[in-house]
Amino acid sequence: MLRPSLAAMAVLCLSTGLATAQSAWTGGDDLPTNPLACDGTPATPVSVDYDGGEPTNPPDRAGKAITVVDVPKLIGVGYFDATSKGIAEATAELGNMTATTDGPVEANIDDQITVIDNYITKGVDGILFAANDSVAIAPVLKKALEAGINVVGYDANAEPDARQWFVNQAEFNGVAKSLVDALAAEIGGEGAFAIVTSTFTTPNQARWISEMAAYASACHPNLTWLETVEAQEDNILSFNQANTLINKYGDELKGILGMTSIATPAAADAVTQAGQCGGIAVVGLATPNAMKPYVESDCVKSVVLWNPVDLGYAAAQVLRATADGTLKPGDTSVQAGKLGELQVINGSEILLGAPFVFTKDNIADFDF
Repeated sequence: MLRPSLAAMAVLCLSTGLATAQSAWTGGDDLPTNPLACDGTPATPVSVDYDGGEPTNPPDRAGKAITVVDVPKLIGVGYFDATSKGIAEATAELGNMTATTDGPVEANIDDQITVIDNYITKGVDGILFAANDSVAIAPVLKKALEAGINVVGYDANAEPDARQWFVNQAEFNGVAKSLVDALAAEIGGEGAFAIVTSTFTTPNQARWISEMAAYASACHPNLTWLETVEAQEDNILSFNQANTLINKYGDELKGILGMTSIATPAAADAVTQAGQCGGIAVVGLATPNAMKPYVESDCVKSVVLWNPVDLGYAAAQVLRATADGTLKPGDTSVQAGKLGELQVINGSEILLGAPFVFTKDNIADFDF
């Protein structure tokens, strides 16, 4: 059943050529899309005014020791262990910033809000976050800004005026193109697929899915979108959802796209246990260590991601530059330590870089 507020997006997806099964909920948002060219021609950057927030009467933190809390979507999973490692690497290199990672044990926005609110009360100089819900998290982040705290997001954004900067691991349309192109290549350009995501309100995943719909409609119109299912950030639920899709659609299902670092290996495990390697392609976002067994067994051909250690490292560098005043509204780039110069895009986002595709030829070179 479609959510009424987003029905227009689903109608657009149907009318532009990407087939969907009945009225299956796609899991995307209702924001405008900007699909990349089918032939890979880079998009022309558009200059956008700064649209981030500003802290109220912050103290002078330039060059001074500061304390930061990192609040990911949840703790105890490999992906956010890797971003936390990157943050720790940056703080060790900088020498004048300490960071603590704390967050919910499940991808629950209410619990995440509580953690952030507690650190506002305790008093910190900076907050790093990866949002479970871009809208719901905004009030507590605005509260932090009003308290003079520097606020920088990474991985999953909030509403722009609720934080100063967002470190984007890769542009949404770039991730969408990489995922859809990989799937199309593996299933021969046509066939039916389904998606296992976290939640329909998780901002980065909803944005990727919308961009995937737009890109697939234009460039791979013979792909049939069956449905998108939620699996939270839970390994067992992700496996069960993938297994349900396999049993529900049978031979019709040619591919599963995993939108989280938990869903993708769980889907690969489900396909393996069902004896469907070679029959159902699994493509998705995941850390290389989690996917090595499936890639090395030839059940999975490609895994799309970025380096989450670098993402955490970049986020910490951006927060330090923000606190120092060396990154200001209107700047077009920022120096990010060993990563060099990173570009400002979309007004108040810092771009880490293009997505990377792990294959059997290169996955053994990475350890995270």
